[in-house]
This record gives sequence, C-alpha cells and structure tokens, in this order.
Amino acid sequence: MGLFKSLSVVSFFTLLSRLLGLVREMVIAAKFGASASTDALFVAFRIPNLLRRLFAEGAFAQAFVPILAEYRQRRGDERAKLLIAHVASLLSLLLLIISILGVFCAPYLVYVIATGFNDSSGQADLTANLIRLTFPYLLFISLTSLFASVLNTWGHFAVPAFTPALLNISFILSALYLTPYFNPPIIALGLAIFLGGIAQLLFQIPFLLRLKLWPKLRWKPNDPGVIQILKRMAPAVIGVSAAQISLVINTNIASRMQTGSVSWLTFADRLMELPVGLLGVAMATVILPALSISVADKKNDEYQATLEWGLILMLVISIPSVCGLIVLSEPILITLFMRDQFSLVDVSMTKVAFWGYGIGLVPIVMIKLFAPVFYANKDTRTPVRIAIKAIIVTQLLNIVFWMLLPDHVKHAGLALAISGGAWLNATMLLLGLRRNGLFVSTNRWIFVCRDCVMAAAIMTLVVFFVSTQIDWLTSDSWRRAGLLFGVIILGFTIYATALRFMGRRLKDIFALKLN
Repeated sequence: MGLFKSLSVVSFFTLLSRLLGLVREMVIAAKFGASASTDALFVAFRIPNLLRRLFAEGAFAQAFVPILAEYRQRRGDERAKLLIAHVASLLSLLLLIISILGVFCAPYLVYVIATGFNDSSGQADLTANLIRLTFPYLLFISLTSLFASVLNTWGHFAVPAFTPALLNISFILSALYLTPYFNPPIIALGLAIFLGGIAQLLFQIPFLLRLKLWPKLRWKPNDPGVIQILKRMAPAVIGVSAAQISLVINTNIASRMQTGSVSWLTFADRLMELPVGLLGVAMATVILPALSISVADKKNDEYQATLEWGLILMLVISIPSVCGLIVLSEPILITLFMRDQFSLVDVSMTKVAFWGYGIGLVPIVMIKLFAPVFYANKDTRTPVRIAIKAIIVTQLLNIVFWMLLPDHVKHAGLALAISGGAWLNATMLLLGLRRNGLFVSTNRWIFVCRDCVMAAAIMTLVVFFVSTQIDWLTSDSWRRAGLLFGVIILGFTIYATALRFMGRRLKDIFALKLN
C-alpha cells in the first residue's frame, strides 16, 4: 500500500474516531456541563492517559516500531514474532503491577495531580474513586497499542486506526444509559473508560489471529531486542511526552483555579485533537515504519523524499486548520456544546482556552513528524534535550501568564504556555534535523509554507466576515450545524482557490511523494 493511500486510510478512521470523540464531549457537556464532577473525571483520567502516552503510542511506540521493522526486514517474520512475544510478556507484567499500584494509591495520586481539590467538598474522594476505575485502562490500552504497532508494521492500518473509536462509543452509551444507575452519575463515565479499554483490546485479537501475529507469552527479558527497546524507550519517555508532562502540571495548577477550569481546558484540548489526530497521529503512524525501513535499507533518497513530503502535507493542512478553528471558535463551541448544563459562560471560558491551544496547533503537528525521525535514525538524546528545554520554558510561561492575565481567564494562560513550549520544541527539532544532516530538503517546503500562509490569510478574512453576519445564538441546533458546515466548506474552497491562483493545486501537493 502506497504512503498516501495508507495515510488516507488512517486519516479516515482517525477522523471517524475524532468525530465520535466530539459527540462524546457533546454528551458529557450536555449532561454535566463544566462542573466539579467533570473536573474530577478529567483529573482522574489524566495520569493513566499520561502513562498511556509513555507505554503506548508515545515513547514505547517510538522505540518499538523501528526495531520491529528492522528485525522483520533483516531477520525475517519469525524472529520478529518472537520479539513481539518477549515484549508482550514483559509489558504485560509491568503494566499489571503499575495498574494495581495505581488503584491502591489513588488517594495519594489526587494530592499529586490536583492539590487544589477540597476534601470538605468531597471532590478529592470522588476523584480517588474515579482513579480506581480508570487506572486499569492503562493495561488494556497499552497492550492494544502494542498490537496496533505490530499491525502497522505489517502494513495493516485500518484496524488500529478504528480501534480508538470504541472508547468514544463506550463513553456515549454509558453517559446516555448508565448514569441513572450510579450515584454520583459521573461514576458511569469512569466505568466507561474501563470498559472501553477492554473493548479496544478484544477488537484487535481476531485480526492478529488471522495474520498469525497473536503472541504466546514467553518470558525472556534479556532478549537483545527487548533490551534495545528499553534503552531507547528510557530517554524517549521525556522526548515524546513533553506536552503531556506539561499538561499534567497544568492540570494541578488548574485545580487551584475556579471550578470548571480543568473542564474548560479539557474540552478545548479535546476539540484541538481533531486536526492533530487527523493529520499528526495519522502521519506519524504511517511515516515512522516507512522511515525506519528506508534507514534500515540505507535508501537515503527515499528517506529524504518521504520526510519532505510529510512536512509539506502537514503545513498545507495545519495552517488553514488553525486559522479556521480560531476564527470560528465561538460558532463551533456554541454549535457543539451549548445545551442543557453547558452555558454561554462555559462557551466563553472554553473559547479563550481554545485560542491558547490553537496557536500551538502547527508546531504540535510538526513535533509528531520530527520527533520520530530522530528515533528512526537511532538518536534519542537530541529530542530529549529539546523536550526538557520545552518543559522548562512552558512552566516559565505559566508564571508569566499567571501574572499578566486577569483572574477569570488565567486558565487560558496554561494553554498559551503549552503552545509556547510546542513552538520552541518544533523549531529546535527542525534545526536539529538540519544540523545533523537528517533532513536535507530542497527548501520546496518553505515556498509552499509561504503560499499556504497567504492563502489562509485570504480565507480567514472572508470566513470572519461571513461568520459575523450570522446570529449563532438564536438559531436552533440543526440550523447552526448546517450554517457552520457551509462556512467551513466556503473556507476550504477559498483556500484551495487561492492556492490555485498561486500555481499550486492540492492534488499536486498530495502527489509530491510518488508511490
């Protein structure tokens, strides 16, 4: 399967999952609003979600995929399958121990990640109970991601791309049908996370069995491949998780702010995951195995062409996305979330957080391309050093924005700090690639970026003018959705047309990488 076709498959199913994720957030917002209970849920899910990024598609995947691809390419499928069995055995035991510890240490974790929660209000106890429900999710989702990496390496992208949708489905069904049976009702959503993790793991098993990739547990932690993965994974923990580490720190800070701050930040972050997931995760999923194989086979021209194609495609899509999301932030939030328990005040507070995250959309997507390049070339030190600097800068920016911003929008400063750290991270990664000779481009991407910025500026002006002529508040839900869809289509048409006048057609840009 060609890279663009593979990217299309992953993007389609990722888009489906992200759209279900939006439905999930809409249901949660309508049922609970931005309240103390949703703050508790999002905090409870933060730690297992962070660890998921480390043990699943984050540090582990960046270390595991290149080595697995190399084993399969040079030593054959049988040796690669043996490596999978050894890794799965070690990972299962390690995650089981961590999950048990997480359940028993739940009350202490609350004091680490949400020191602002007040015991007297019962919020700390509620968060601890939710942690006990959500922490085992780490075991299920990490094994799911292990097997997703295996399927991706064998060129099967559709199943892993669809799998995350099952968690969103679990959320939606639990919110709609299980909440009446729990007191407090938010506990149903903690159960949804637990059940969603099991569903995702079970869904992949038949496909693994069909391809004869389901491993038998074999205990051999001293396997050279396993040791190599662990060595690469240790520094990569920081390298690929800088934003998540900062997000956990920011969650703790937000817990000290007004009630709803954690929820406003979370709703804004989840909305930003739509373009990030559609392109960033999909691109990284497809490009990492391709780059690893090119490096293993010493095909430098193919490697450089793949990397430049990925960068150009990311810029072409992410630049107009961030412009459109920021200029349409209020209509989007009103259309998706403003109903029942989610008020206009919640829309306003989520919007400013959304702007903060939006500024960092382009670099966050770029990081998902650049960081794996270092790992594919067996360089773990450079992205780690850069990530540490990004974390430090993010926290310094937190202090600056805390002092400068008014009390009612201080939570937006946390989002702005994340974006500032992302810009530093992406810029230093790009400079590092150029300096180390890992990215020797034709500079075609710079001229494409220039044209994309100009086309996006034209699109933004038109979309802003059109959106201000619409009374979004008085329209009913379906009319809002129709109008919003129409404005988005208008924006895309103007962007594509502007690029065409500059001599660039989207289909030609997509075809820069020949299959």
